[in-house]
Amino acid sequence: MLEQDRNERLMQVGPETPMGKLMRRYWHPIAAASEFEDIETKPVRLMGEDLVLYKDRSDTYGLVDRHCPHRRADLSYGFVEDCGLRCNYHGWLFDEKGDCIHQPYEDTIDPESKLRGQVKVKAYKVQELAGLLFAYMGPEPAPLVPNWEPFTWKNGFVRIVFTEVPCTWFQCQENSIDPVHFEWMHDNWSIRLGGKTGPYTPKHLKVDFKEFEYGYSYHRVKEDTDENNPLWTVGRNCLWPNMLFTGEHFEYRVPIDDETTLSVGWFFNRVPKEREPYVQKRIPHWVSPIKDEKTGRWISSHIMNQDIIAWVGQGTFAERSQENLGKSDKGIAMIRKRFFDDMDALEKSANSDPKAIVRDEEVNKRIDLPIVGKENFINGFSEKELSESDPSAAPRRVSSKSFPFHYGQPDDVKEAYEDAMGFKMEDPAAPKGRY
Repeated sequence: MLEQDRNERLMQVGPETPMGKLMRRYWHPIAAASEFEDIETKPVRLMGEDLVLYKDRSDTYGLVDRHCPHRRADLSYGFVEDCGLRCNYHGWLFDEKGDCIHQPYEDTIDPESKLRGQVKVKAYKVQELAGLLFAYMGPEPAPLVPNWEPFTWKNGFVRIVFTEVPCTWFQCQENSIDPVHFEWMHDNWSIRLGGKTGPYTPKHLKVDFKEFEYGYSYHRVKEDTDENNPLWTVGRNCLWPNMLFTGEHFEYRVPIDDETTLSVGWFFNRVPKEREPYVQKRIPHWVSPIKDEKTGRWISSHIMNQDIIAWVGQGTFAERSQENLGKSDKGIAMIRKRFFDDMDALEKSANSDPKAIVRDEEVNKRIDLPIVGKENFINGFSEKELSESDPSAAPRRVSSKSFPFHYGQPDDVKEAYEDAMGFKMEDPAAPKGRY
């Protein structure tokens, strides 16, 4: 159990809260680059702040306060220019740094006016990497956007999926360090969703948790494995501060505010060897629905949708003062302690870097991670090897004939994937496997 004041400290992300100050030290994905093929501006809410993301005519991204500092007009309806975003109310123009660089009327009647130099709009840094647009809201100097190893892999098809989840980010992130839930929420529940009552998947016999430079790893032994299995020797990763990484995909839990989370999934599939070299020209994205329009119930057919049911089932704010942790929850206790330690350290010294901040450009050329089946993602498989493989085994996670993670993949994304892979996709319909 966790006292209410400490529980709130974990979940609240406003600018003046301890967790808000901590989370602003990291880069967070807020959109896909492919979104700006069709739009010029996008309203964004991030850690309780209302902002607008834009791409100007010089292909520079900006992230600024949603309201113009002149008369508080909505800048999401502004005009993008060669340099910056112009308010559609009176034409004031702001660059990506937040500087006001043109005031049409004031500049006409008084070219020497000092008003322009005195006006700024709140602005944050934006950087593109791996098809995602990342935002940084913390103090300078900004760290580097972590260039994770999978972002450097070749010959892969990447998909990006967004989901807005009505609960706090932290109860989403705790899921990232909970190995036993895979047995029940995914494997066994999928068996039940498929209309069967059993047999259930092999049980967990042993779990362990370890801290490393960029987060924590969880390890497990089930009835059908032993300590020689890579799920025990290598494990899976809870990356810091708000990510899950399982080999073929990242899941970011980005705080929209204290009550809502933007779930961002980045998924990699290696194309068959016969189709290499392959260069993806466009990384597609979509927003995954999470509720059935007819019944009003949460969608439960896919892996991430199942996770979402667990997160929102705890309420908008999980009442951790009422929980009873067991031995399988050691990892959850570990990450809570580390967050409290990092928040305390920042309060003592604002100049200190919290865990997993990357500043070394040489290191950031490629940040290697412990990955189960890493060689599969690097070397790939032939079409024959893929066709003969067990669909629940590791090759499935390299070049799958289904997309079991999110409900609602659009037809155009499916067709692009099929074109890249050279085979037709199948409907996963209550997927299960080893995660």
